[in-house]
Amino acid sequence: MLRRCFVLLTVLSCLNLFLTTVTRAADQQKPNIIFIMADDLGYAEVGCYGQTKIKTPHIDQLAADGMKFTQAYAGCMVCQPSRSVLMTGQHTGHTAVRANDLNQLLYEEDKTVAEVLKSAGYATGCFGKWGLGYEGTPGRPNQKGFDQFTGQLLQVHAHFYYPFWIWRNEEKVMLPENENNQRGTYIQDLIHADAKSFIRQNSKQPFFAYLSYILPHVELVVPEESERPYRGKFPKREIKDPRPGYIGSEDGLTTFAGMVSRLDAHVGEVVKLLEELGIRDNTLIIFTSDNGGQGGNWKEMTDFFDGNAPLKGHKGTMYEGGLRVPFIASWPGKIAPGTTSDLQIAFWDMLPTFADVAHAKVPAGVDIDGISILPTLLGKGTQKKHDYLYWEYTKGTIRSRALRMGDWKAVQNRMNRPIELYNLKQDVGETKDLASQNPEQVKQMTEAMQQAHTEPRDFPQTLKPVGIKGYVK
Repeated sequence: MLRRCFVLLTVLSCLNLFLTTVTRAADQQKPNIIFIMADDLGYAEVGCYGQTKIKTPHIDQLAADGMKFTQAYAGCMVCQPSRSVLMTGQHTGHTAVRANDLNQLLYEEDKTVAEVLKSAGYATGCFGKWGLGYEGTPGRPNQKGFDQFTGQLLQVHAHFYYPFWIWRNEEKVMLPENENNQRGTYIQDLIHADAKSFIRQNSKQPFFAYLSYILPHVELVVPEESERPYRGKFPKREIKDPRPGYIGSEDGLTTFAGMVSRLDAHVGEVVKLLEELGIRDNTLIIFTSDNGGQGGNWKEMTDFFDGNAPLKGHKGTMYEGGLRVPFIASWPGKIAPGTTSDLQIAFWDMLPTFADVAHAKVPAGVDIDGISILPTLLGKGTQKKHDYLYWEYTKGTIRSRALRMGDWKAVQNRMNRPIELYNLKQDVGETKDLASQNPEQVKQMTEAMQQAHTEPRDFPQTLKPVGIKGYVK
């Protein structure tokens, strides 16, 4: 009898130890990371950054629940190099892709944040615009650390909301319902649905979801239910893309507002899903944009909504309106709600930050320009700061560049043009060029820009465009 009791107690003790171990393992599961990046969303095109005409309640709630950064910067002033910076942790003086150029792409030796997190046991998924390598090249997502990909490989393909195909991993999935000017599948919705499926499928393990959404980049089109709340509220203006094959809108302001609202709704659905799965508290969410709001043919639209206010310039310029972006971080129980940070950060900080969150190692033998901002997010420890932030756009003989050093900002729109100098603390709108009054400051920042630049990769001209909607002929 005593022997039976001893055996029973031993079994119960082992079972209790097993359950305790399992519970502790669950409690200690590495945090999930979701990085949501809008496309061409201006600094002030969401409510928590000052927008009054377009409603973004879900993004605003994300800010209320977490931390809003007021001096956060994209990797570049256009999409492709900005994404290269995000993936590699290197600013555009070092990263492989430094321009919107179909022939610039990541190579095998370029290590990405997805590869870093995958090595730490994370499931990894990318959903939306990629832009860093097309079919048959080493730069495509499944070769750069992503287990799952749904989206558009080339950035020009991601201009279209009713394309003829979409990529799922290495498979080109045809969409005949979008041919012959049909509007069967709004591709942002499909991308979003696959992103949510990835989160569901990997909710029991740590995951990294890179939601590289294409809203609200033109072309101007969105399903009617997103336009309906704004119908009749704005002046009716026809806004069309001059390029052939692009959809425009007879009520462009309403359409654009609807596109931003649809993006906001998708953000809300991601948060709701995390709550339903019981993993919201163990998930760091970051929301941002790949560059500033749109200019050119859409400048009147951006201006109407004060999309880049109070900043100068827009997408495609090295002024604040092209580089400074909304940036929100939310992590319940870890990031204090309703907080604001004026820390100067940039996309190249994401790789070391996410490695820090995941207790992973950054790539060995690679110069990473980023600094982990985890101390700021958690309000613990000492936060390192950048000596400067640097951007360049290099395509052939064309190069523009900018550098921020403390409150000073240097801008050189072309290498044969003079350097402009602004004090952003006193003049965030970059209205007063102070270069002539501060020659020593210009000299110091010029030297820093020269040191930050390395010679770009010599890319062979290999791309053979395909004559189907979404690729250029």
